[in-house]
Amino acid sequence: MVERCGCGVCRNIVATVNLGCQLNLKQITLHARNAEYNPKRFAAVIMRIREPKTTALIFSSGKMVCTGAKSEDNARLAARKFARIIQKLDFPAQFKEFKIQNIVGSCDVKFPIRLELLAVRHASYCSYEPELFPGLIYRMIDPKVVLLIFVSGKIVLTGAKEKSHIHEVSPTPNEHAQRPIPSCPSCFFLLCLFFSLCLS
Repeated sequence: MVERCGCGVCRNIVATVNLGCQLNLKQITLHARNAEYNPKRFAAVIMRIREPKTTALIFSSGKMVCTGAKSEDNARLAARKFARIIQKLDFPAQFKEFKIQNIVGSCDVKFPIRLELLAVRHASYCSYEPELFPGLIYRMIDPKVVLLIFVSGKIVLTGAKEKSHIHEVSPTPNEHAQRPIPSCPSCFFLLCLFFSLCLS
C-alpha cells in the first residue's frame, strides 16, 4: 500500500541490514525461489517477494539492501522476511543494524513553476541545466533533502533518512499568501518560495 504524506506520496524506501554471516550466493540461488545471480554482471543475489512487493540485493558479506517498500514498517517487514528465507537455507543469519538509507516521495503543487526565476533567486541551493535535465535540483541543508522540481508543478523528494525529515521541509508561511496552503510540507515549502519570488 502506498503511504501518503499530506498530498504527497511515498514512492520508495531503501533500507540496509546486516545478516551477520558469510553467505554462499550460489547455494542461495539454487535453493531459494525468485532469486537470480549472475556474478559477471553483479556481485549479489537479487531476490524478490510479493508481499510487501520488494527486492533485496544480498551480498556474500552478509550485507543486504532492501528496496521497493512504500512505508518504513513495510521496509522492516520485508527485510525480516528476506532474513528468514536465508535462515531457512541453513545460514546462521541474524537481523542486525537495520537502517533506512533513503526515502523517495513525490507531490504536485497543481500549478506551473517558473524554474528560471527560482534558480536565479536561490542560486546557492539550486542547480538548473535544462539542456541536461528538465528539472531544477534544489538541495536543502537541514534536513539534507534534495528536491527535483519540474515546470509542471511535480516535485520529487529524495535523500531523506526518515519520514520526519520530509515533514521538516516547511519554512515559516508567507503572510501575504493568497493560495490555499497544502498539507504536504514539501508543497508548502515550494509555495513559500514562489510567493517570496512574486512579492519581492
